[in-house]
Amino acid sequence: MKPATKTAKAAATTPYDPGAREDTRARSLVTPEGVDLKLRLGDAGERAAALFIDLAIMLGVLIAFFLLAVLTMVGTKGKGWELVGTLGLLVFFILRNLYFVLFELTPGAATPGKRAMGVRVAARNGGRLTADAIFARNAMREIELYLPLSFLASSGDKVSAWINLAGLVWCLVFVLFPLFNRDRLRVGDMVAGTWVVKAPTRKLAPDLVETSRPPVGRFKFTQAQLDAYGVKELHVLEDVLRRYESKTIALVAARIRLKIGWQAAPYESDGDFLAAYYAALRGRLESRLLLGKRRKDKHDKS
Repeated sequence: MKPATKTAKAAATTPYDPGAREDTRARSLVTPEGVDLKLRLGDAGERAAALFIDLAIMLGVLIAFFLLAVLTMVGTKGKGWELVGTLGLLVFFILRNLYFVLFELTPGAATPGKRAMGVRVAARNGGRLTADAIFARNAMREIELYLPLSFLASSGDKVSAWINLAGLVWCLVFVLFPLFNRDRLRVGDMVAGTWVVKAPTRKLAPDLVETSRPPVGRFKFTQAQLDAYGVKELHVLEDVLRRYESKTIALVAARIRLKIGWQAAPYESDGDFLAAYYAALRGRLESRLLLGKRRKDKHDKS
């Protein structure tokens, strides 16, 4: 399987209609099996709404902690204020620096706000979203959002007024930046090689091995047939199964059968075949990992 190149892997769109007006947010994703899937970028409204939801959650956590701290101080008659203050700083640090990172490191690659708006973060090169990319895109948020907001929060004499103006201009530049590039990228996305796309609609339960496993013994693959593909292809196959579009399933199943020399039995379901191959390939790769071996893709001969 050849890795996809200009798009993010785990994203989905509405069915593509060649006769319809071109969607400027639509992007192509060529799977390792040569199947052209379509994805849609998250628009400015969805991303803004997701950010406001996340900021509201963060603010809610801070308010809840403040109220809890007040109740604690009342109960202890003012004792332990230093500890409460320290915990407050820790909570603020975690929310400011780790909230987005920790949520985007999850398999869904989305914060609660992004989940609510149906979008997620993905790698623009079509590869797996890495922790380095997530840290990079969120580190830039300090420059894009938190620093200018700190300027705006300052007040006082004539000097601070100019600081406020500079902060406002700075904030507007970064906030409006996604509106002036085709892929709606913020600066953090450009640095990290990511973008925000519509999240796939999951057709299967989270664990495909457990929920889509065909009857035991119906499909038996040789070691050579399983070694035809690697980790990258496994991830793409998982995305294909989650989308479960009949034409895509048929095309991918046909290409994999051809690649591994599999003779389809009469009335063999393409979906069952792919689910079985996915489960077997995943088991094979996991067993190799236990031995310290990791085959990145079909071109990796190690």
